[in-house]
Amino acid sequence: MAAAPRTVLISGCSSGIGLELAVQLAHDPKKRYQVNNAGMGLVGPLEGLSLDAMQNVFDTNFFGAVRLVKAVLPGMKRRRQGHIVVISSVMGLQGVIFNDVYAASKFALEGFFESLAIQLLHFNIFISLVEPGPVVTEFEGKLLAQVSTAEFPGTDPDTLHYFRDLYLPASRELFRSVGQSPQDVVQAIVKVIGSTRPPLRQQTNIRYSPLTMLKTVDSSGSLYVRTTHCLLFRCPRLLSLGLRCLSCGCLPARVRPR
Repeated sequence: MAAAPRTVLISGCSSGIGLELAVQLAHDPKKRYQVNNAGMGLVGPLEGLSLDAMQNVFDTNFFGAVRLVKAVLPGMKRRRQGHIVVISSVMGLQGVIFNDVYAASKFALEGFFESLAIQLLHFNIFISLVEPGPVVTEFEGKLLAQVSTAEFPGTDPDTLHYFRDLYLPASRELFRSVGQSPQDVVQAIVKVIGSTRPPLRQQTNIRYSPLTMLKTVDSSGSLYVRTTHCLLFRCPRLLSLGLRCLSCGCLPARVRPR
């Protein structure tokens, strides 16, 4: 007997990763997915960011995902079948300077879905958190261009200097060196969806993994904080060299689901 037609529900698919994913899945109607991809960024010194802007980030990145899952979960539980794929970020695993609020929203997403995964496993419903690193999209380019000229009122001169003259150049170098295309991330998502044993977490970019490993090898978190502080504030040339080494192509560009 032929398998029943399955539904594809993707949030946040007007551009970037979501659009690429929608196009690819449109050519594969045999699977059922609920993919949450809607998100927004917020970059800059904390003192210069409004509470309204912070709340908007959480409303989209976290509560948007919660609302969507609440809407689809009753049907999945009745069928006792489903797979929820959430586009998270490596910033849900580690904090990144001047991305405080965005990282916090992704940390919230990771904790929420990990907790939910325990219950849903009893209903044969799987959750997968896909964690891209830097992704080169028009959205990211516009965001960096916008914040490079923003005033950030209430921010002291030293912090503005660190943001404009240290963080922004390092961020651009990071995207140039290890940034993935939306197509690369979509291929990783499709492999996660097709996995017979879907992973709870899946990073998409092995070239970024040395940066996430700094946190995993030291449970206190001090190694990651001290190393990234040193590279950005004291040894920016070493940081640039390290990023160029990661981009040399010696390692494969994608991580396959286990």
